[in-house]
Formats: sequence, C-alpha cells, structure tokens
Amino acid sequence: MTVGFKVGSIVDEVGSDTFLNSIFSTVSFHLEKSGWGTVYPLFMKDLYDGHLRCSHASEALKEVRDIKQKLETLSPKQIVWNIEDLTKRPPWGDHISKDITDLSNYFVSSTGRDFFELIEECCQAMIDENEDLFIESY
Repeated sequence: MTVGFKVGSIVDEVGSDTFLNSIFSTVSFHLEKSGWGTVYPLFMKDLYDGHLRCSHASEALKEVRDIKQKLETLSPKQIVWNIEDLTKRPPWGDHISKDITDLSNYFVSSTGRDFFELIEECCQAMIDENEDLFIESY
C-alpha cells in the first residue's frame, strides 16, 4: 500500500507503508533508547498514528530537524527495516546509490524526494496554512 502526507488539499507521496515504517523503526531503534516515542513524541506517536495537529507543527519541525541531524552520524548499513523483526532488510539490500552517505539522506520517497525535506516542507505548510497533517493510504 502507498502512503502520503496530506496537508489541506495537497498530498505528497511518501512510498510504501513498510518504507515509512522503516523510518520510524530506524529512529526509535537508534535515537530512543527508552522506547518508542520517548524522545520524539510528536514524530513517533502523533505522526505515526496518522495525524499531526497544526498546533504542534513548530515543535514537530524541531523534532524532525533534530532527528535528521542525529541520523547524519549513522551509516546506511545501520538501517532498521522493521523494529519488530531486526532480521528484515530493505528489498534492495545493500544496493544503494553512492549519494547516500548516512541515514539522514537514506530515505527517499517514491517520487525521488528526500524524506526529511518532504516532512519539513509539510510541517511548514501546516504552520503557513493552519492545517493538520494526515497520513493518507491509497
């Protein structure tokens, strides 16, 4: 199933639901040692649950930027495809672009956009348009 981020009437395609789950899995595994959502509750709980309120957009944007900065220190080999089954690997295995240098630029949407640029843009749109963000399945 394909998922995207919807803010107002605009939907930005992210990719498969398993791809999106891998982002959350990677963040939780490497950056939240005390458990899912303990460091980044807006990103890891609200967004993961499919609804991020515009009243939290500024704080969510701070979380996203902090996550991206911390993922810059981790190698692409440290990807976590599924936190519930650490043996699972991405369908492409280790065959990734040489442009991917760390986990902050590992995640690219199905339309070729850097995931963190995409989510930052969505957070900014939430602020500018006073609209909530939803994860849409299609």
